[in-house]
Amino acid sequence: MILSRASTKMKVGIAALAAGIIGGIGVLLFLIAFGTDYWLLATENCNVSRERSPAAENTTDSPKPTLFFHHEGFFWRCWFNGDEYQETIWNFWFTSQAHPKHCIHGYLFPMPIALGPVPHPSYDPTAVYRGFWTAFIILAVAASLVGGLLLVCAVPFVAARLYKVGGGFLITSGVLLVLLIVLFVLWKEFAADLQRYILLERSQACLPETHFHVYYGWSFMFAAAGTPLVLLSGLLFLFIGRSICVEEK
Repeated sequence: MILSRASTKMKVGIAALAAGIIGGIGVLLFLIAFGTDYWLLATENCNVSRERSPAAENTTDSPKPTLFFHHEGFFWRCWFNGDEYQETIWNFWFTSQAHPKHCIHGYLFPMPIALGPVPHPSYDPTAVYRGFWTAFIILAVAASLVGGLLLVCAVPFVAARLYKVGGGFLITSGVLLVLLIVLFVLWKEFAADLQRYILLERSQACLPETHFHVYYGWSFMFAAAGTPLVLLSGLLFLFIGRSICVEEK
């Protein structure tokens, strides 16, 4: 009987260690995605059209358009520009960004897509996507942290109830992560007019030869990689809790 309990405790410990490593990596990836502002990347060379001067009309060389780089996450929405930059997403890497860089608070931005009065003529009706996305990401962070705390408390005492509740919180966090990723993809691919969203008031005055490209950023990729790990960890902890209950009976 004693050997059986020791064997069960050892199996539970090994399973909990594996689930903890998987869950820890998943939660860490998600927290990195939450804390960094690279969910959406965009490059554009919108030069606002103006009347050309007579001197400019006599020249055959047109000025090289300036490239602008935009990136956005939960906390910040930033942009920078550079004349010597090529149009590649590697310019968004931390060590490659030009200075100065301009930023505004991202979580204050979702409702109107223009920085003017509310309601604004360019109000974006798809802003509800950003509202739900903001709610889901906050709830997912809270659920993952609460679940992790409960599981840390469960390990020393081999408490079946804490394992199950902690696993349930991780599963909830994983489901919310799936929802916010799906919502983000639907918003980017189908719902939002991203050119107007990124360029704001400049979108109505861009020259015809303007190039505009949007990409999924590093933060999105981190969240997508961490989501299955969080779900798997939650399921493992839930099964561990149930197996402990079965053994105790």
